[in-house]
Amino acid sequence: MMGRRMGRPGLIGMAARTAVVAGTATAVSGSVQRHQQDKYNQQQQADAYQQQQQQAQIDASAQQAAQQAYQQQQWAAQQQAAAAPPAPAAPAVDIVAELQKLAALKEQGILDDAEFAAAKARLLS
Repeated sequence: MMGRRMGRPGLIGMAARTAVVAGTATAVSGSVQRHQQDKYNQQQQADAYQQQQQQAQIDASAQQAAQQAYQQQQWAAQQQAAAAPPAPAAPAVDIVAELQKLAALKEQGILDDAEFAAAKARLLS
Protein backbone atom coordinates (compact mmCIF):
# COMPACT_ATOMS: atom_id res chain seq x y z
CA MET A 1 0.00 0.00 0.00
CA MET A 2 1.12 3.31 -0.81
CA GLY A 3 1.59 5.63 2.01
CA ARG A 4 0.53 9.10 2.08
CA ARG A 5 3.14 11.50 1.13
CA MET A 6 3.88 14.18 3.61
CA GLY A 7 5.09 17.57 2.62
CA ARG A 8 4.04 19.64 -0.30
CA PRO A 9 0.76 18.89 -2.07
CA GLY A 10 0.77 17.61 -5.56
CA LEU A 11 -0.14 19.46 -8.69
CA ILE A 12 -3.83 18.57 -8.53
CA GLY A 13 -4.04 19.51 -4.87
CA MET A 14 -2.38 22.84 -5.59
CA ALA A 15 -4.80 23.56 -8.48
CA ALA A 16 -7.77 22.64 -6.30
CA ARG A 17 -6.60 24.88 -3.48
CA THR A 18 -6.01 27.76 -5.91
CA ALA A 19 -9.50 27.30 -7.40
CA VAL A 20 -11.10 27.35 -3.96
CA VAL A 21 -9.21 30.49 -2.93
CA ALA A 22 -9.98 32.24 -6.24
CA GLY A 23 -13.67 31.27 -6.07
CA THR A 24 -13.95 32.45 -2.49
CA ALA A 25 -12.23 35.74 -3.32
CA THR A 26 -14.57 36.30 -6.28
CA ALA A 27 -17.65 35.55 -4.18
CA VAL A 28 -16.52 37.83 -1.38
CA SER A 29 -15.59 40.58 -3.83
CA GLY A 30 -18.98 40.38 -5.57
CA SER A 31 -20.79 40.43 -2.23
CA VAL A 32 -18.85 43.48 -1.06
CA GLN A 33 -19.50 45.23 -4.36
CA ARG A 34 -23.25 44.50 -4.20
CA HIS A 35 -23.35 45.69 -0.59
CA GLN A 36 -21.59 48.94 -1.52
CA GLN A 37 -23.92 49.45 -4.49
CA ASP A 38 -26.97 48.91 -2.25
CA LYS A 39 -25.65 51.44 0.27
CA TYR A 40 -25.00 53.94 -2.53
CA ASN A 41 -28.54 53.45 -3.93
CA GLN A 42 -30.09 53.89 -0.49
CA GLN A 43 -28.08 57.08 0.05
CA GLN A 44 -29.15 58.41 -3.36
CA GLN A 45 -32.80 57.69 -2.56
CA ALA A 46 -32.48 59.37 0.84
CA ASP A 47 -30.86 62.43 -0.75
CA ALA A 48 -33.57 62.63 -3.42
CA TYR A 49 -36.30 62.36 -0.78
CA GLN A 50 -34.66 65.07 1.31
CA GLN A 51 -34.42 67.36 -1.73
CA GLN A 52 -38.09 66.77 -2.50
CA GLN A 53 -39.02 67.65 1.07
CA GLN A 54 -36.93 70.82 0.99
CA GLN A 55 -38.46 71.85 -2.35
CA ALA A 56 -41.95 71.22 -0.98
CA GLN A 57 -41.15 73.43 2.03
CA ILE A 58 -39.78 76.16 -0.24
CA ASP A 59 -42.88 75.96 -2.47
CA ALA A 60 -45.19 76.10 0.55
CA SER A 61 -43.31 79.09 1.97
CA ALA A 62 -43.43 80.92 -1.35
CA GLN A 63 -47.14 80.25 -1.72
CA GLN A 64 -47.79 81.45 1.83
CA ALA A 65 -45.74 84.61 1.25
CA ALA A 66 -47.62 85.34 -1.98
CA GLN A 67 -50.93 84.81 -0.23
CA GLN A 68 -49.93 87.14 2.62
CA ALA A 69 -48.79 89.79 0.14
CA TYR A 70 -52.11 89.51 -1.70
CA GLN A 71 -54.05 89.80 1.56
CA GLN A 72 -52.01 92.84 2.61
CA GLN A 73 -52.64 94.44 -0.77
CA GLN A 74 -56.37 93.78 -0.44
CA TRP A 75 -56.37 95.16 3.10
CA ALA A 76 -54.50 98.30 1.98
CA ALA A 77 -56.95 98.80 -0.87
CA GLN A 78 -59.89 98.45 1.55
CA GLN A 79 -58.31 100.91 3.98
CA GLN A 80 -57.66 103.38 1.19
CA ALA A 81 -61.23 103.05 -0.10
CA ALA A 82 -62.61 103.51 3.41
CA ALA A 83 -60.37 106.50 4.14
CA ALA A 84 -61.01 108.35 0.88
CA PRO A 85 -64.03 110.61 1.21
CA PRO A 86 -66.51 110.37 -1.62
CA ALA A 87 -66.03 112.90 -4.35
CA PRO A 88 -68.35 115.87 -3.90
CA ALA A 89 -71.23 115.89 -6.32
CA ALA A 90 -71.18 118.55 -8.95
CA PRO A 91 -73.18 121.49 -7.71
CA ALA A 92 -76.62 121.53 -9.21
CA VAL A 93 -77.10 124.49 -11.48
CA ASP A 94 -80.25 126.46 -10.82
CA ILE A 95 -81.30 126.94 -14.42
CA VAL A 96 -84.09 129.34 -13.61
CA ALA A 97 -81.77 131.61 -11.63
CA GLU A 98 -79.19 131.57 -14.40
CA LEU A 99 -81.81 132.39 -17.03
CA GLN A 100 -82.98 135.33 -14.88
CA LYS A 101 -79.40 136.61 -14.65
CA LEU A 102 -78.98 136.33 -18.42
CA ALA A 103 -82.28 138.15 -18.96
CA ALA A 104 -81.17 140.93 -16.58
CA LEU A 105 -77.89 141.30 -18.48
CA LYS A 106 -79.82 141.52 -21.75
CA GLU A 107 -82.19 144.17 -20.34
CA GLN A 108 -79.22 146.21 -19.13
CA GLY A 109 -77.80 146.10 -22.64
CA ILE A 110 -74.70 144.12 -21.67
CA LEU A 111 -75.78 141.18 -23.85
CA ASP A 112 -77.30 141.51 -27.32
CA ASP A 113 -79.85 139.05 -28.72
CA ALA A 114 -77.26 136.71 -30.29
CA GLU A 115 -75.12 136.51 -27.12
CA PHE A 116 -78.23 135.93 -25.00
CA ALA A 117 -79.39 133.10 -27.33
CA ALA A 118 -75.93 131.47 -27.28
CA ALA A 119 -75.64 131.64 -23.46
CA LYS A 120 -79.19 130.30 -23.06
CA ALA A 121 -78.44 127.40 -25.44
CA ARG A 122 -75.26 126.55 -23.48
CA LEU A 123 -77.16 126.64 -20.21
CA LEU A 124 -79.99 124.43 -21.45
CA SER A 125 -77.73 121.83 -23.09
